[in-house]
Amino acid sequence: MSKATRTQSRPAEPHAADSHDLIRVHGARVNNLKDVSVEIPKRRLTVFTGVSGSGKSSLVFNTIAAESQRLINETYSAFVQGFMPTLARPEVDVLDGLTTVITVDQQRLGADPRSTVGTATDANAMLRILFSRLGEPHIGPPSAYAFNVPSVRASGAITVERGAKKTVKATFNRTGGMCTRCEGRGAVSDIDLTQLYDDSKSLAEGAFTIPGWKSDSFWTVRVYAESGFLDPDKPIRNFTKKEMHDFLYREPTKVKVEGVNLTYEGLIPKIQKSFLAKDKEALQPHIRAFVERAVTFTTCPECDGTRLSEGARSSKIRRISIADACAMQISDLADWVRGLDEPSVAPLLDALRQSLDAFGEIGLGYLSLDRPSGTLSGGEAQRVKMIRHLGSSLTDITYVFDEPTIGLHPHDIQRMNDLLLRLRDKGNTVLVVEHKPETIAIADHVVDLGPGAGSGGGTVCFEGTVDGLRSGGTVTGRHFDDRAAVKESVRRPTGVLEIRGATANNLRDVDVDIPLGVLAVVTGVAGSGKSSLVHGSLVKGSAAAEQGVVSIDQSAIRGSRRSNPATYTGLLDPIRKAFAKANGVKPALFSANSEGACPTCNGAGVVYTDLAMMAGVASVCEECEGKRFEASVLGHHLGGRDISEVLAMSVTEAEEFFGAGEAHTPAAHRILGRLADVGLGYLSLGQPLTTLSGGERQRLKLATLPQPSAGGTPKGEKGGIIVLDEPTTGLHLADVEQLLGLLDRLVDSGRSVVVVEHHQAVMAHADWIIDLGPGAGHDGGRIVFEGTPADLVAARSTLTGEHLAAYVGG
Repeated sequence: MSKATRTQSRPAEPHAADSHDLIRVHGARVNNLKDVSVEIPKRRLTVFTGVSGSGKSSLVFNTIAAESQRLINETYSAFVQGFMPTLARPEVDVLDGLTTVITVDQQRLGADPRSTVGTATDANAMLRILFSRLGEPHIGPPSAYAFNVPSVRASGAITVERGAKKTVKATFNRTGGMCTRCEGRGAVSDIDLTQLYDDSKSLAEGAFTIPGWKSDSFWTVRVYAESGFLDPDKPIRNFTKKEMHDFLYREPTKVKVEGVNLTYEGLIPKIQKSFLAKDKEALQPHIRAFVERAVTFTTCPECDGTRLSEGARSSKIRRISIADACAMQISDLADWVRGLDEPSVAPLLDALRQSLDAFGEIGLGYLSLDRPSGTLSGGEAQRVKMIRHLGSSLTDITYVFDEPTIGLHPHDIQRMNDLLLRLRDKGNTVLVVEHKPETIAIADHVVDLGPGAGSGGGTVCFEGTVDGLRSGGTVTGRHFDDRAAVKESVRRPTGVLEIRGATANNLRDVDVDIPLGVLAVVTGVAGSGKSSLVHGSLVKGSAAAEQGVVSIDQSAIRGSRRSNPATYTGLLDPIRKAFAKANGVKPALFSANSEGACPTCNGAGVVYTDLAMMAGVASVCEECEGKRFEASVLGHHLGGRDISEVLAMSVTEAEEFFGAGEAHTPAAHRILGRLADVGLGYLSLGQPLTTLSGGERQRLKLATLPQPSAGGTPKGEKGGIIVLDEPTTGLHLADVEQLLGLLDRLVDSGRSVVVVEHHQAVMAHADWIIDLGPGAGHDGGRIVFEGTPADLVAARSTLTGEHLAAYVGG
């Protein structure tokens, strides 16, 4: 049955009067929502559309999903609720008809070194049970195959009778299968001693090069020099073997220095406790840089990166160990499991096969179960979370998705649409925040918010069918059928950057020339090798260093919850100076991190209360009412606005405010213009960076890129080659054209732009396309096309070519 037929075969939408079949939202005022009222049909697929910042997430996630979670939490006992985060009721007049909400978002799965694709799903647990039943030699229960359970080696051997089968003798692990050397991480850390001290100097001469370790520091340097274990006047390279051991590895020992009792311990354990035991992101920038220089991670020599003990690796099923199974491409692992025929574990094999096949259905068959979860993109992480729900027996659940097509090739979007429809057809309500017209088109119901972003949005512009949206006259409706045409003429390269013999991940000895001076787009299905080629070979290649490559990705921006677009872009500096000049006071008064901060909340705008065993609570500061500044500072104005009112402005409002009149500030206006150019006009200047999506973070980084010098950016200057990773992420249909204009301006300024992208509008606008494939994982890793978009459309020789041809109507 076709997708169109499946959508049309659904029963008619429920009558509005039947409240049991509706989720009713009346008077929602969360964030920028302006008394929004909608009635969402249950057991249907509803897509929420609108420009970025129009209020989609505020309605779906911060209102509907948040209230469902709050109500579920209230069903638990007071004792259990004490361990849960405190959730406030969303600001809404009426919200009823809710069912249990499962949110499937783009949040990364976490960077814990022991978290993998296998542990994030049920696949790894089922494999462990399988090997505990069928593995030879038998080494114990399922936990004996678990790399995240510590192992305790049993003494001697045991004899195991397995029915009529041969008796097996084995030494086994009583509890877990964790490698004792790397503790289940697969890698071991090594400290570069040359980063800790200069061995040509003595301790008295200031040999230490560790940040903050001054030669007269009583608690650090002097405890070594005056411990009595070392000669402080001897160069470290001349230490005896015993002195070197005491210097680097001595166990904690009580010593007396100038009459004070102190603890002396070797330098290595001291560094590990002082720096490595802490969250690296929480360290000060100069300390973090030191840790990154001083510590290297290498594959564990004991387990060869498998994380497993020798016993776990020795137990096999048909010559395959659990380590081998987890290292397989999931599509290959599924085939291997299908070849197992053991009636005693038939139900387990069926469940495992279904789980592994789900990876393939969702376009993730190229992954392996041992892939660290922290290396997955936001889109991949969201699809991995879907695996848990595809085989679920639960019905009448409300599933909420946040742009599930992010990171998907047009070929894979069709698969994602089928999965969304499958969830709906099981009797669930599916709510999707989405920009892609291919997914909007399969909706039973559409809610379009806008008309603009920020204060210009927050209203329902349209509610109804897809056909109604097309003719409804909203921004989304007007741009729904937009199609970018293939360029009639393309730029000619000014040179090439050669990549030869690229073998990162699944690349198969790839040779390719990246054209310079043009807009080059790298395409291919998810898992085909695009990121391996661009980030592994182009960005990190030696030839790239000579060209001044700048990679602008969607990774988190380092900074505290006080950081915002104004501080990150340097915009706050000219704003503070303008306020200071207008009022005859110091610029520091207009910084919430300096002299002007509210003394009660220290400029945070909220007060964090630690409730010991219960979840902490953040409440708006009563002193400054969340404005972050002390009252006297808010008495100073610029153009009739105080500093808190300026930081509450959107980029678009601020650009107009600082563009003319009393508040005219050219330096601020230029920065705001660049933010508007990258499609961030709806962001407020004071919005915490921690609330931005991956696409917003990438565009914010793009706005801070140094402007080209006169005559363009010459070879070797920083930013000569700009690499972007799916810059259309999170962009509304109406904003894609603006992005294409920005890419053109970057190239016309003398830069070379390389974009990893799936959006057909960007492909059509390219000067040159490099297509990888033909499939994913070991079925990819090859260049399947190089040339202009017009040639790709004419050839239709690849999946990308077929979809681009259909898109442009060729």
